[in-house]
Amino acid sequence: MLMLALLLIPLIGAVVVAVGGERESKHVALGWTLLACVAAVASVFAFNWSDAATAQFEMRAPFLPHYGINLWIAADSVSLLLVLLTALLGPLCVLGSYSSVHHRQRLYYASLLALQSFVTGVFLAQDVILFYVFFELTLAPMFVLIREWGGANRKKASVKFFLYTFTGSILTLAGVIYVAWARTGLIETAAVNAGWTFSLEFLTDTARFMSSSEQTVVLLALLAGFAVKVPLFPVHTWLPLAHTEAPTAGSVVLAGVLLKLGTYALYKIAIPLAPAAFVAFAPYVAAVSIIGILYAGLICWTQRDVKKLVAYSSVSHLGFCILGLVAMNAVGVGGSILYMINHGLSTGALFLCIGMIYERYHTRDMDELGGLASKMPVWAFFMVFFSLASVGLPGLNGFVSEFMCMLGAFQAGAAWGPGGTGGVLGPWFAAFAATGMVVGAMYILYMVGKVVFGPLTEPRGHHPHETLPTDLNLREITVLTPLAVACLVLGVYPTPVIRSLEAPIIEQLAHVERYFPEAEAVETSELERPEPAGASIVAAEGGLR
Repeated sequence: MLMLALLLIPLIGAVVVAVGGERESKHVALGWTLLACVAAVASVFAFNWSDAATAQFEMRAPFLPHYGINLWIAADSVSLLLVLLTALLGPLCVLGSYSSVHHRQRLYYASLLALQSFVTGVFLAQDVILFYVFFELTLAPMFVLIREWGGANRKKASVKFFLYTFTGSILTLAGVIYVAWARTGLIETAAVNAGWTFSLEFLTDTARFMSSSEQTVVLLALLAGFAVKVPLFPVHTWLPLAHTEAPTAGSVVLAGVLLKLGTYALYKIAIPLAPAAFVAFAPYVAAVSIIGILYAGLICWTQRDVKKLVAYSSVSHLGFCILGLVAMNAVGVGGSILYMINHGLSTGALFLCIGMIYERYHTRDMDELGGLASKMPVWAFFMVFFSLASVGLPGLNGFVSEFMCMLGAFQAGAAWGPGGTGGVLGPWFAAFAATGMVVGAMYILYMVGKVVFGPLTEPRGHHPHETLPTDLNLREITVLTPLAVACLVLGVYPTPVIRSLEAPIIEQLAHVERYFPEAEAVETSELERPEPAGASIVAAEGGLR
């Protein structure tokens, strides 16, 4: 019932807000998001963490049984942590919008609540069609948020966002249907004992009976939708525009959880449905990820709009996330999942900080803003803190996940030697990606030095906000503090989270390890042992403490 509650609470809240009063809509929305947050925390305590790989809180009901479609939701530790992140960002987005949204408030807050419900559904779905339905439903409220409360180019941004993601998803649906259809043909060979089904549990078995060319077609179809959602280079061009034009809360949700739908889908669906093709294409996906890391980092150097700079940085950061995922060892995949959480915290917080500045100065141009620490010391503290978390300062959350992704890629190949952990990457992939870390530190720290420090620079003809003080008020501090605490805790002591991820990751890697080149193959039993170095997430993480 807890998982159903996490789905229904924000959805019911969206309906209540939509039919309620305009003036009190923000308070009602805050109440519903807080209730969803309480349910998420309760699920954390009710979850059996000693059996983290097993889907728990399972609820299943037939929907279209003749076509093999079921309403089936459940959570393992990976999906539960992402649901917890979604629930945490909900009330922070609502509270952060109190002073920035003044027209059509019912539609605005109802859209935020509906978006939270649909994103939660993606993380909990165990039926691929149900996953796809929630995956597509996220487009509608995000489209509304950008189009109604975005900037000057909001119409172009909303249409581009919708067309890119919707077009790719159609091909993804075709790939999923092909796998389900291929499975029905196995009945004749007695390989399976069922008809049409879209259950991920059963579709996973189909890959063993598909040829390499069939798996290649399926993987390309899945990548068509998931790579756009990540987004990977070169299908990333919708993201900076959508981020820049979206309202602050829209950017937070987009960076915090919506981009994670693509990375989570690759982990949850692409790996088991096309494992051989995933191994074969891993070097190419890794190369594209590295190009995105460097390309987006170099573009950030030329940006004068602070929000656009942070938006392009997301392309770079998600490149690291995908690099860890295609390393296909426990360390890299663990770092990738941890990166999903950490990027949502630090980059979401940066967008909140930028939104607070925009409310006061109505500009995001670095040529018109500078030295704000002298006037806004509390805001400057949070801005510097989250910027350092974003660049991967040791002791903060970004370092742990970035290091694990790099280490996973480094160890994923024969070049590492007998202690390698399987995979088809190696040290050269990590070396090229490491240059992206240097570039990322340079443009983020340059932005901080320009906007936060130095002589005070304010826009000409600036008129102070009528209701906001010069520095952050208590409401704004309340919004940023939980994110800062989470960044610090995950940076100093990430062990509990990393341990909880190990079992489901090992289970997922079992789908692909048989397809590694023979000299690099690693048995599942070896992944479960703390030796050799790199086979266990906790073994790698132990050196970080």
